[in-house]
Amino acid sequence: MTQAMISADSHITEHPDTYRRHIDPKLRDRAPHLAHDEAGDVFVIPDLTQGALPMGLIAAAGKRPEDIRMSGRFEEWHRGGWDPEARLADQDRDGVSAEVLYPTVGLVLCRHTDLDYKQACMDAYNRWIAEYCSAHPDRLLGVGQTPVRTPADGIEDLRRIKALGLRGVMLPNRPGQADWDSPLYDEFFDAAIDIGLPLSFHILTDPLDAFPRRGPVMNFAVGIIRSNQDLLSLLVYGGVFERHPRLRVVCVEADASWAPHWMHRMDHYYDRHRYMRTLELSRSPSEYFREHVYLTFQDDWPAFRMTGLLNPDRLMWANDFPHSDSTWPWSRELLERHVGDLPQAERQRILHDNVAELYGLGSTG
Repeated sequence: MTQAMISADSHITEHPDTYRRHIDPKLRDRAPHLAHDEAGDVFVIPDLTQGALPMGLIAAAGKRPEDIRMSGRFEEWHRGGWDPEARLADQDRDGVSAEVLYPTVGLVLCRHTDLDYKQACMDAYNRWIAEYCSAHPDRLLGVGQTPVRTPADGIEDLRRIKALGLRGVMLPNRPGQADWDSPLYDEFFDAAIDIGLPLSFHILTDPLDAFPRRGPVMNFAVGIIRSNQDLLSLLVYGGVFERHPRLRVVCVEADASWAPHWMHRMDHYYDRHRYMRTLELSRSPSEYFREHVYLTFQDDWPAFRMTGLLNPDRLMWANDFPHSDSTWPWSRELLERHVGDLPQAERQRILHDNVAELYGLGSTG
């Protein structure tokens, strides 16, 4: 595959100094940090239940399935996870021209209950990722973080993130007050639109995601997209897109091929039961979903077969480097099999143009 590709969802792996070097000095002793023991290294987030993040899975891209382990050492990480110069070689090896970059430790940090602590940590991260991306801003597209302690605080964070030169904002699954469908957040959403920062919701940022709901761990591994599904329904049924017709959000790493049935189910329930729920929308739920929600996916070949049921203008492929679910360094070979007979125009949009337009990179590779 020779066409230019952009990954809509890749990750950094926070260097051990990321938080301690950039955080408010008063919190340096409590900053997320790397800890060592005989079993391996873990990234520790103080005062967070299940706040120890094993090193193995977060840097397992390129490993054979039988070689993937929970435990690992910082020295085994892909250097490109924290070194922007090394990152370009990682991109070239996989055939991508740029990546939208999300945190790793920062995903788990979203589950912390101390909003002020989250604010300090996310401010530190934003300074670090801005520095990382400044080395190659045309290829390293950083996404900042905010805990949205209050709507007003969230708006201030949007402005700071924009001033740092970052390309988007990752929001926690649950904000500091009420929930995302509350009119409390109307000014926040309007500000994001006016400032020009795409808003993203990544899997694994809901406190409930910290625990398997039932059964073995594999159940949790395949069910972690559920929080994003619930959130998107909240935005649709809660009238958020109705009140903000220019708002677009990115659903990150939750795959895409489930969406046609999800849209059908939302429409079915709305048509059949809305009168007993005092719910009134001017368009069908699926119309809001198709227009307002971008979906990123990596190894989800059915998504390419469903472009007639999905909106190809809202699909964005990703490689998830350097996490264990990554398609790196085999993305080109995998996509050769997956895109099949997809028309070239749709292929170009999904692999490059949609993400380029959303993040202001132009429309050609």
